[in-house]
Amino acid sequence: MRCRKCSEKLEVLRQCRRIRLRCTGCKHEYRIHEVASDLDPETEKILERYTVLIYD
Repeated sequence: MRCRKCSEKLEVLRQCRRIRLRCTGCKHEYRIHEVASDLDPETEKILERYTVLIYD
């Protein structure tokens, strides 16, 4: 999945009680609901590992 700002790859960043997607280039962080409509199969597979996603 790619960043909307700079097109670099997003990585799943798991923090205490929350999950973010962070750009490996510009370091911008996205909440799941901000990019939910753009999730690719690879990112969805990673997110499936977590039993509960809290939309904060």
